[in-house]
Amino acid sequence: MSEIPLWLQGRSAVVAAADSSEWRGGLPDYDLSHEVMPQQRTHHFEPDSLEAVVERIVQVFEMEVSHKKDPATWVSMVTERFRTNVNGGPWATAADIAEIGSYNILIGDSVFYRSRQETFDSSHRVFHRAFPGGFFWEVLEVLSPPPVVTFKWRHWGAFEGEYQGFPPNGQTVEMYGISVAKLSDDLRLVEVEHYYDPNDFLGKLTGGCPVAHGES
Repeated sequence: MSEIPLWLQGRSAVVAAADSSEWRGGLPDYDLSHEVMPQQRTHHFEPDSLEAVVERIVQVFEMEVSHKKDPATWVSMVTERFRTNVNGGPWATAADIAEIGSYNILIGDSVFYRSRQETFDSSHRVFHRAFPGGFFWEVLEVLSPPPVVTFKWRHWGAFEGEYQGFPPNGQTVEMYGISVAKLSDDLRLVEVEHYYDPNDFLGKLTGGCPVAHGES
C-alpha cells in the first residue's frame, strides 16, 4: 500500500515534517483546537470519509498560509498553479496570500473592515484579539467528489476580545459558506472559490455599526 500523502495526514504530520526555518513565528500550536473542537463542532465524520479528508486538506491549507512564510514549502496546493477568489471577485495567487495575508484576501474591503489598511501581521492580530479562545472551522457537507469538490462549511468562535475598538460580548459568532475546490490527481488544491457574506459576520462584531476608518 502506498504511503498516504503528507497533506492528507493532517496538520500535526505537516508540522512534524517541516523544517523549523519554514515558520513565520515558531511552530503553530493547535492544542486549543484539539480540546475545544470535538465539543463545539456540529458534525462528526469517520476519519476515512470524504468529509474528513476535505476538512484535513483545508485545515492544512489554512495552517500553511497563516504560518509558513514561503509558498514553495506549502504542500496542500499545487503552488505554481494555485489561485483563489471570493464571491466571484479577483483571483489571488499563492504569492499574493503570502504577501497580503489570507484574512485580507478572503474578507476584502467593506464598511466593517479595511483590508488595504492592514498588513499580513496586523490582520492576524485583529482577529486573534477578537477571538482569543480560537476561531474554528468545520466541514458540514460535501456535495460533490473530486476532482471538483463543492462543500458547505461553518466558522465560529467566542467574541471575547475587542474588534477594531468594539467591545466583546462573549457570544459565539458563526458564519456559513460554500466553497468549490478543484483538486489535482493527488488531491492537492489547484483552485478554490469561496462564497459567503463577510459583512454578515463582521456586522456581528460591530453591532451592525460600520467601523470608522480614515482613508489613506
